[in-house]
Formats: sequence, structure tokens, C-alpha cells
Amino acid sequence: MRTSANIPFRAPLAALLFFLALCSPSAHGAVNGSGQWLATDFGAAPTSVGTPFEEAADCTEAIQSALNAAKQAGGGVVLLPAGRFTVKGTLSIPGGVTLEGTYRSAITVGSCNQPADGTLLLAYAGKNAPDGAPFISLAGDNAVIKGVGIIYPEWDPNVIPPIPYPPCIESHDTLNVGILDCALLNPYEGIRLVRAARHLVRNVTGYPIWRGLFVDHCLDIGRIENIHYWPFGSGYNDRYCTWINLNGIAFEFAQTDWQYVANTFCFGYGVGYKFSEYEHGGANGNFLGLGADCCRRAVLVEQAQEPGLLITNGEFVGRWFSDDSICVEITEKCRGKVSLVNCSFWGPIDICVQKKNPGGLLTASACHFVNWDGRQVGNPAIDLLAGSANIADCTFTDGQTDVRLADRVKTVLLSGNLSYGGFTVEGISEANGARVQKWGNEEFFLDGSMEQYRVEIGSPDDKRFVVDWSNREKDPEDIPFRWSSDNSKLRLMVKPNSAYDLTFACDVPQQALENIEAPGLYRDGELIAPLGAGHNELTARLAPSDSDVMVLEVRCGGWVPGENDRRTLGIQGRFIEMKAVDSPSP
Repeated sequence: MRTSANIPFRAPLAALLFFLALCSPSAHGAVNGSGQWLATDFGAAPTSVGTPFEEAADCTEAIQSALNAAKQAGGGVVLLPAGRFTVKGTLSIPGGVTLEGTYRSAITVGSCNQPADGTLLLAYAGKNAPDGAPFISLAGDNAVIKGVGIIYPEWDPNVIPPIPYPPCIESHDTLNVGILDCALLNPYEGIRLVRAARHLVRNVTGYPIWRGLFVDHCLDIGRIENIHYWPFGSGYNDRYCTWINLNGIAFEFAQTDWQYVANTFCFGYGVGYKFSEYEHGGANGNFLGLGADCCRRAVLVEQAQEPGLLITNGEFVGRWFSDDSICVEITEKCRGKVSLVNCSFWGPIDICVQKKNPGGLLTASACHFVNWDGRQVGNPAIDLLAGSANIADCTFTDGQTDVRLADRVKTVLLSGNLSYGGFTVEGISEANGARVQKWGNEEFFLDGSMEQYRVEIGSPDDKRFVVDWSNREKDPEDIPFRWSSDNSKLRLMVKPNSAYDLTFACDVPQQALENIEAPGLYRDGELIAPLGAGHNELTARLAPSDSDVMVLEVRCGGWVPGENDRRTLGIQGRFIEMKAVDSPSP
């Protein structure tokens, strides 16, 4: 019978060595057999801040070797610790493999030269070669990048137009790829997904230059959540940001079948959300909680599939300091429906929604429209140039025309809309009048009788009385007013064939009296009250009119406040008082 004394010593030694191997990292094996590989075991080493490019250790081969080792083992996670890793080439993440850094939420990276508090990759490949290989390729099903910041150190904000590069992260012909908890500080193009069904992009921040995210030919539902594109580390008013504000596209969707997008935001792009048509057609889907601030076009719809774009809880703001911003523009070729529900439009907007397509349907329900036509005065909140629309239960403030119709409209339903000063619709003609139906909208109500009334200019109810004036404002004492242009108008409600005494209060800066002959208040080309510097309370006897509306002109010198406010201003309107000559004193 064999006893323990007969067991060779080499057996327990081998067991001990095997145990130690399981507990120790290996340069070519998973850590502790856990399915995780350390890229540093393959030679990846961080680069110190300020290290010249030629002296920085290139980690491309080391990281790619770790990714390949994980793939050969049947899949797993390649871990990168906190630090700045120089990658002079490109990386391909195989199917079933995750490249994972230390970040566990979307991050803010403010500078290419800041020390790393997490995993940062310094990208160099592809300069001046936008059609070259992407920096990161999600090359197979279930390939994922997570918890990583990516910076292009050769980026130069003084070079305009910006230097093009290939996409930062790209995936073609894959299923279930993921981009999670990443920051893309300054890529020329951020993310490109083509035939990448069931993708998941979540918690991504940064400031891509030409395009932030592109999806095309996605035949199964993709998900994009919690994206924040904003000029981190860049001064807003520099030439670089201005180029992006005119030419950049934050999000672009071509063919994608029932895309899910939730809680995404962009600031300072030429187009916030672009729905385009390439070889395979347009998009449809559910777009919840979209935000676009300071965009020339917050939403640009060139094409949509027939099931439509369902845009809910959106916030859309025009490009700052501009006079050509349209928040939602639906172009001529769009065939699908665009549905806007509980969206808010505000800021410096020329037109909130413009529909040009004769096909397709626009629905706006429970939306809120504020601050339009502030620089191009007289434009509507909703401009219907063609096709059909249903505008219901919306609120309108601060503009003079709520909806404008062109002769090419087909059927328009307008119901339950609230608007200070009464819901206003322009352009109903014989060509479209029979197909325009209105009911239950707020009507104009005059606070006082037609014989005697007072209108505070800048109050919510003044819009029927002012034409071509800027948006409402308040002075330091909280008193409302509006700025005129150099040729604004007063639109006065009167009893036909009755004379009126008018009092018009205004404040006149010296600039409004310069470079013009005889500034003042005019009726039918005749001066009825001159303007002087300072506070004015102009009075005039107005001869009877055979109409129920009388129009007066304010003529003054136009002037521009400054570089960041390019409006042409005139005088500050304060109030109007009208009293029929034959009306009794109060």
C-alpha cells in the first residue's frame, strides 16, 4: 500500500506553480483566467504630458496584440488603465471583444494637454485622409469600446477649414456593437455606423467637427442614448467654432428602420439632426428628448420613410446672432410624416417650422413657440409652403404671425391653439381656403372698447398693433417695450368713419435721429408727429378711415447695437392710447 511518503515531491510543486500562474498576470493569457487581458502586459505604456511625438512610445501593436489574444481565446475584455496612450496607427476590435478603459460615465475632456484621470487614447492616423481606415474599427459582432477618451493631439483650431480625418469609431456589417461611456474630444468625424444593426451608443460626450454620428442602412432597431456634443475646451466665438456652427452636423440618419434615440443634445452646429437620403432611403423612428441649441437648422428633414419621424419632447434654439435660423425645415423631397409633440422652440429664430414638401404630413401637437422673427420681422412661427398639416393645442408667444399658408397647401387643420393677442393665420386664399379648417383657437380680445383703449407695447397682447418690431423686452424697472426698426408700423384698431386722438409714447436714442430727414410718425406718407431725442409722448388727431384698421409708419435712423447684436434698431415703443373724438370721457 502506497503512503504519502511515496508521493514524488514534484507533484505538489507542480500544483503550486499552477496555482501561482492562475493568480499572476501573464503577458499572453487572461488575468486569473477571468476573460480579461491587460494591455500593459503586452507592452502598452502611458505617455507623459508634453512628450514629443517622435519620443512617445507607440502602443498600437501592443493594444492590438491584446485584442487579438482575447479574440483567439473566444472573446473577452482588454483592459487599459488610466493614462495617456499614444496610438500612431489604427485599432480593430474583433467580434466578442471589448476594449475597456477606466471611465464609468460620460466625461468632460477640456484640453489635449491635460493630465489623464482616466484612459485617454492619443490618435494620429489618417490626417488629410477622410476616406482612410477609421481610428477604431468595431470589426465584428458584439465588439465594444467602453470607458475611453479619444483625443487628436495634432488638431489645430487655427486651421480653417479644419483638417479632415477618417471616422474616429466605425462599424460596418455587424450586429450588436457598442460604444459606451466614451469622450470624443475633437475628431473630424465621430461615429459612423453602416449596416450595424442593433447598435448601442450610450453616454458619449465631445465636440466632433464635421459630423458627430452617422447611421445608414440599419435594418434592425439601433439605440442611441445620452449623447452630449458641446464645444468642450473651445471658445464659442472663435473661427473654429464658427466653422462648425455653419458647416457641422451633430447627428445624421439615413436609412434606419425604427431607430430609437433618447436624451441627446448638441450645441453650436450648422445642423443638429439631419435626416437624409442615400442609396437605401430615409429614416423612421422614435426620437425622444432631442436638444439642439445655437444651430442654424436644429432639425433638417430631407427624407423620411412613410411611417414617419416621431419627435417628442424636443428643445430647439436657433443659431445665436443670426437672422436665418429655421428650427425644423422639411425640404421638398420628403415623403414621410413628421410628427412634433410637446416640443419647445425658442431663442433667436427666424422661422420655427417650415414645410416645403407637397407630400407627407406635418403634425404639431402641444408644442410651444417663443421668440421667432426677432431679426427678420414678420415671418411666422409655422410656415406651410405646401402639402398638409395638423396644428393642434399649441401655444404661441412673442411673434406677430403664428401660421402662414401658401397656395400650394392641401389640407390644413388648426384647432385649440392659444396665442397672446389672438391666434393669427396669414395667406388663406381662394386657392386653399376651402381646405383650411379652424376651430377652437384663441380669438383676439381688445381690453377696452373700440372707442377708447390703451396698448402697452411689449405686453403679451400687443402683437396685433405692432408690425416689424423686435421681440418683447423689459427695462431695468420691469416695464415692457419693443425696439422698432428704421421703418416699423403701428396697426391701430378703429371704428370706421370715426376720428381719433392718438398718444404714442416712445424713447428715442440719438442714433435714431441721424442720417434721416424728418424722423417721426407718418400716415399715408404725411408726417403727423416729429420725433425728438429722449422720452416722447407724441399726440396727433387722426382723420376718419373707412376701414377698421389704420396703419402708421415710424420713420427713423437705423443703427446696429454691436458685434453680438446685429439687429437694425430704431426707437423704443412704450404704449399707444386711442380715443375716438366723439367718445365720452371716462
